[in-house]
Amino acid sequence: MVRSRTTSPVSTIYKRFLLQERIMGINPEKKILLFILLLAGMMISCDSNRIFEENFELENGIWNANRRLKFDVTVSNIALRYNVYLNVRNSSIYPYSNLYLFLNTKYPDGKISRDTLELTLADYDGRWLGSGMGDIKFSRFLLQKGVQFRQKGIYGFELEQAMRVSELKGLRDIGLRIEKE
Repeated sequence: MVRSRTTSPVSTIYKRFLLQERIMGINPEKKILLFILLLAGMMISCDSNRIFEENFELENGIWNANRRLKFDVTVSNIALRYNVYLNVRNSSIYPYSNLYLFLNTKYPDGKISRDTLELTLADYDGRWLGSGMGDIKFSRFLLQKGVQFRQKGIYGFELEQAMRVSELKGLRDIGLRIEKE
């Protein structure tokens, strides 16, 4: 009786890797460093359009009405168009289907504007619209598409919750993202 021995594709690849390791003389520390550098490079290249993103974690999932979230964004290229997003992470204990916010914008020349925003977090049946499994949902809302900043400099964006309650429960993180169009 003749036994035939088959090798799996994985074992063949592993054997080739070991042979290359012997030929190239790569030690384990260099392999780990190379892997980390490749992984970091892939992560950076995947989000090359982002020029700004910052998220504030709300302690204990509560947004106090007195707390304002401030984002300072430096705009150096006024020829480009940008998309502006709000990031929201909420838990299932958030008691409302929407979120009202005040957005105060301070321009580099000192002028200030104020907008009221309504973000829809759940549909009419109470199902959360964001992505994610379990208790936590993530939503990204497009606030402005193709906006062209008219002045170079630092723009200050400030968010206030406008839900008419002193402690808004069930919100985990609120953030601002700006990316090239």
